[in-house]
Amino acid sequence: MEKDKDCNKNARIVREMVDENLMDGYEKFDVYNCEAIEKLSTHYKGVLELFGENPEREGLLKTPERVARAMLFLTHGYDLNPEEMLRSAMFREDYKEMVIVKDIEIYSMCEHHMLPFFGKAHVAYIPNQYIVGLSKIPRVVDAFARRLQVQERLTRQIKECIQNTLNPLGVAVVIEAVHMCMSMRGIQKQNSVTTTSDFVGAFEKVATREEFIHLIGSNLH
Repeated sequence: MEKDKDCNKNARIVREMVDENLMDGYEKFDVYNCEAIEKLSTHYKGVLELFGENPEREGLLKTPERVARAMLFLTHGYDLNPEEMLRSAMFREDYKEMVIVKDIEIYSMCEHHMLPFFGKAHVAYIPNQYIVGLSKIPRVVDAFARRLQVQERLTRQIKECIQNTLNPLGVAVVIEAVHMCMSMRGIQKQNSVTTTSDFVGAFEKVATREEFIHLIGSNLH
């Protein structure tokens, strides 16, 4: 009974988030699915037992449920539609110069080890009749990042989503990230950073691409 009460409470919190997001034209889903939490909690309890732990001791008593909720949040991007996010805030505008949103924080999960990787994304596009609300670019990045990912695919998905939805003159995406599967285990290199990039349209021209790289590396603010 107490678990149902907590579940309803969390659903209400998420519904308030949904109502706020309706203001900018996009509705998020309820990430706290009670049935999923219950099933995941059972599995995580079994994982603790396989570690040789006692899931009934005080410190671990609520850990399976906490981990279940955390994993649902970290992977809620599966239920988001990035193209709809962009379409909800497209505006006609006669502007054909580079638009850059840089230093977008990303947090994702490596699909090979289910360990985090995190860093920054830099995204640019050159409009072709339409611009998009600036907050939508980070939303698209987040929607793809909050899934089990590899950095290479994440970079390509962001580019393709913007290109397919806005049909701009070009799109550029660069991601710099630290992977905990390299830092905490395996090769255990603490200071390595992985950089991926993807370009299409006007950004395939050397001069345009170099301008983008220069701008994301400049401290203009």
